[in-house]
Amino acid sequence: MTTPETGLALLPFRATRYAGSDHLGDRLSPPYDVISEADREDLVGASDTSAVRLILPAEAEGELADGDAYAGARALMDGWVHDGVLAVDAEPALYVYEMTAGDAVTRGLLGAVELHDPEDGVILPHENTMAGPVADRLALMEATEANLEPIYLVYDGGGAASELVASVGDQVPLAEAQTPDGTIHRLWAVTDPKAHAAVADDLAARRAVIADGHHRYATYRKLQAEHDGEPGPWDLGLTLLVDTTAYGPQVHPIHRVVAIGFDAAVEAVRAHAKVGEPVQVGEAARQVAEAGGFAVALAQGDRAVVVCDLDRELVSDTLGDVADSALGRLDVTVVHRVLVERLWGLADTEESVGYAHDVQDALEAAGSDRTAVLLRPTPVEDLGEVARAGERMPRKSTLFTPKPASGMVIRRFADQG
Repeated sequence: MTTPETGLALLPFRATRYAGSDHLGDRLSPPYDVISEADREDLVGASDTSAVRLILPAEAEGELADGDAYAGARALMDGWVHDGVLAVDAEPALYVYEMTAGDAVTRGLLGAVELHDPEDGVILPHENTMAGPVADRLALMEATEANLEPIYLVYDGGGAASELVASVGDQVPLAEAQTPDGTIHRLWAVTDPKAHAAVADDLAARRAVIADGHHRYATYRKLQAEHDGEPGPWDLGLTLLVDTTAYGPQVHPIHRVVAIGFDAAVEAVRAHAKVGEPVQVGEAARQVAEAGGFAVALAQGDRAVVVCDLDRELVSDTLGDVADSALGRLDVTVVHRVLVERLWGLADTEESVGYAHDVQDALEAAGSDRTAVLLRPTPVEDLGEVARAGERMPRKSTLFTPKPASGMVIRRFADQG
């Protein structure tokens, strides 16, 4: 990885936001990639001006633009600005954004980050991406000419940027809302050029890891490449930057659902690992959480077994050079490379390997003919080690919470100087 000439650059921008605070919680939306069809219906039912209509445009709503759902999202957004549902802030700002979920408080800076090739070593991905979501997000970004949702970066702070984030707590927020999941979202605007300069100086020697939004960041860079070096608002992307030493998020696993039956999955690994006796799913999850070394649970319905102590020679032969690296020590890497591809003989594709954000969803997706693979969360420090080594975890490896609410701020290209 090359040594960067410059570090992070997070610039102020003019945000487009919902005007007023009435029903703001009903208008905000979770990020596009965690919303089911039923979730979308509930969000639109709660508010006809829900941000979900922009980030996940439906074909029916695309009738606003000759049946093109992406153009329909653009028409909706422009219409909401024209009608005063959305308003554009008068001054460029860096925004302090706080999310409180129970006792957990995450607070960071929202700004427009300067884009970098991963080889620059400034903005470090830790997961692979899939072509489908990037193509979808690119079509939406091209049509709306806007960053509708931020990516989420984490870094080791302690400087002026962190001090600015900590300083706003006693001030009246610009916007405040509680979303249906109980998370409280608060936003402050920092318009002082001196504060912007101090943040710029602080971040110039730093780098960050993409916690969430790998597909959106890939989309930012793809859109930038399409402009072939022509300077413009596409050289930056909407970003939440969080100092993990002060306001770090919580990390959860994303479970797998694989296209192989439970009995066949268990038998295929039995000769190469320790397979526990069948237990209830909750007990298996507890055992996995307490285990040292590699451990996952294979589950279907109300039965589960814990798999651990994989044959080291098998793992080393399968993983090759990465076997003893930070990447090779991760449960999720071993699952994809050793279990999925080698022992189960499955292609590591969206068709063969599905994803679920909680155990119940994984079990429901598995049904009677697939197997849920239940994982532990990956520690944040391991993500940083993988990213700094220039390695990539399998796609959809980590779930960070709380997540920024879509619709809290939008960065329209036309509003940037």
